[in-house]
Amino acid sequence: MTLAEILGIGVAGLAILSFALLGTFFLTQWLGARLGVRPGLATLIATGTGVCGASAIVAANTVVRDDEEAVAYALATVTLFGTIAMFAYPVIGGLLDLDARRYGLWTGASVHEVAQVVAAGFARGEAAGEFATVAKLARVLMLAPLVIGMGLWAQRQLARRVDAHSAGVQGRAPMPWFVFGFLGMVLLSGSGWLPVEAKQIAAPIAQALLALALAAVGLETDVRKLIAQGWQPLALGALATLFIASSTLGLALLWQG
Repeated sequence: MTLAEILGIGVAGLAILSFALLGTFFLTQWLGARLGVRPGLATLIATGTGVCGASAIVAANTVVRDDEEAVAYALATVTLFGTIAMFAYPVIGGLLDLDARRYGLWTGASVHEVAQVVAAGFARGEAAGEFATVAKLARVLMLAPLVIGMGLWAQRQLARRVDAHSAGVQGRAPMPWFVFGFLGMVLLSGSGWLPVEAKQIAAPIAQALLALALAAVGLETDVRKLIAQGWQPLALGALATLFIASSTLGLALLWQG
């Protein structure tokens, strides 16, 4: 993906993608508080739904620092509703007779995982699939500033909690430094300087490392603790998915792209 392809979405299209991410992120946490979902888990569901599923959850947890059960629950939730969306979107797109760009924007702006976007997008044709993929990858790029912002906010909140009169007591919230490496690789890839062969070699390695990280989460997960989380996080994931799907559909219908 190049910068030209991202800019081809247009200012209004990029604004819709930004709204999808930020609106879902903040609303999900607000709803989580009303449902009694603990803040860390709500943040993970918000990030996974608003950005890009599993990889976003793993990245966000470098700041949230919740336990394996919370990560596993968030992963299961976004995978479930993302899969439902993957099958439902082509049907809805056909019923509404959405053109390729509107359907692609809606799919890329709201379906959770990149693979799910590709499947749902190309189900409505090559043009829709290609535009959906570009829109989704543009949304993925927003993960970096979001996680950096989460880290800065965590540091600020921790600084407020530290008692100035407690001598020798210091604290430091985690800063996701790996995100800067992610940004660097994005810029390198988008610049055209990185050989195609290098990308072809790196892609399966990246997928294998992500799969390894998710497998590690699964091995550390206590199923009893997972069940003890209750139904509320699942309901939160459903509401978050309904919000991002319905709001971006409405905006895509109004979009003059």
